[in-house]
Amino acid sequence: MSSKINSVKGTREFYPEQMFARNFIYAKVRAASELFGYQEYDGPFIEPLELYAAKSGEELVKKQSFTFEDRGGDLVTLRPELTPSLARMIAAKQGELNFPVRWWSFGPFWRYESPQRGRSREFFQWNIDLLGADSPEADAELIAVGATFLRSVGLSPERAQIFVNDRRLMEAQFDALGIAADKRVDASNLIDRRGKMTIAAWDEYALEIGLDRKQLDGLKAILGDFELWRQSESLTRLFAALAALGVSAYVKFDPNIVRGLLYYTGTVFEAFDVSGSVKRAIFGGGRYDNLLSDVGGQPLPATGFAMGDVVAGIILQEAGLIPEFQSSPAQVLVTVFDANLLPQSFALAAELRSAGLNAMVYPEPTKLQKQFKFADKMKMKVALVLGPDEAEQGLAVVKNLTTGEQAQVKKDAVFESVKEILQA
Repeated sequence: MSSKINSVKGTREFYPEQMFARNFIYAKVRAASELFGYQEYDGPFIEPLELYAAKSGEELVKKQSFTFEDRGGDLVTLRPELTPSLARMIAAKQGELNFPVRWWSFGPFWRYESPQRGRSREFFQWNIDLLGADSPEADAELIAVGATFLRSVGLSPERAQIFVNDRRLMEAQFDALGIAADKRVDASNLIDRRGKMTIAAWDEYALEIGLDRKQLDGLKAILGDFELWRQSESLTRLFAALAALGVSAYVKFDPNIVRGLLYYTGTVFEAFDVSGSVKRAIFGGGRYDNLLSDVGGQPLPATGFAMGDVVAGIILQEAGLIPEFQSSPAQVLVTVFDANLLPQSFALAAELRSAGLNAMVYPEPTKLQKQFKFADKMKMKVALVLGPDEAEQGLAVVKNLTTGEQAQVKKDAVFESVKEILQA
């Protein structure tokens, strides 16, 4: 026997049950996106490494990317995110597009990380962006799209919350604390790690990166001030817009939200399962006004967010919000009485499909009881039998697999008879 070949570590296999859940999320993503007028697009799965080097951060580029040298000697990577590709695509046709642009995508991504609960090396991600609008109201629209998704999958505000901050507000606070410009990336990373470290370890780390005790105490005060948003005109307008959009119950201000990626310039936000079962964000994003110019385009305001399917899938499964898996998309099984009648079974199934019903034919003649048992395991509702007598008289037996009742009906009445059972 040949040795068993395992899948690549961190990749995922989508058996029908897992594919059903993934498609459920995709359908809800599509619905929320299109409800607000966003168009679907996609980019390449392989990109030049340099596309991410400018703005995605050293950790993503050097440690988390699946990078290799192609046969031409160029360094390329499986895409770890989509926003840089989006920025490049917009820049390439900037003079032709009708702004503001509203685009969304759902596709595969790869990051070389340690696989753990809520994180895999291969994942699907929803990306949605609004480019060409420089206003808090544009940011509010994206947050409302996210809230609409949460609501559509059954996650109530008691279960899921979107936490919002503004990098400009935090920059003003850094100014007030006298934190030097070259320490601000470190300070932002410090804030981002606050919930992942003990209080003592966090304090020690703050001093290690160069903050003094007074600055550390001041930073703690800022991070505990949940009314700080009132000092920001932008956030004041954002929350007013969210109220008008009817999603205020899903959104709260939190000064601890800063987002790790370097390209965020204004509003930032992250959604979490506040029940605490999963610590990782459901989705996150914000305003990134400088990225387009960094990839060769003209400066253009932009805002957007991304959501991976792994965390969202875990939360929805745990909450019982993924619909029951359907073992077969066909609810009707056309049985095969014997080899001679196989063509007539195929023809009957074809007629049902032409009328709009999903129908499956058993692939070979065997005992009818075995075929009924198969239909039962596949949770099908109707089985049709074409025996010699039925074929000769232009009839078919319609069996209700839920009740066990069956009746002979004329062939031209089979569709209505089956439809009646399915709608019961």
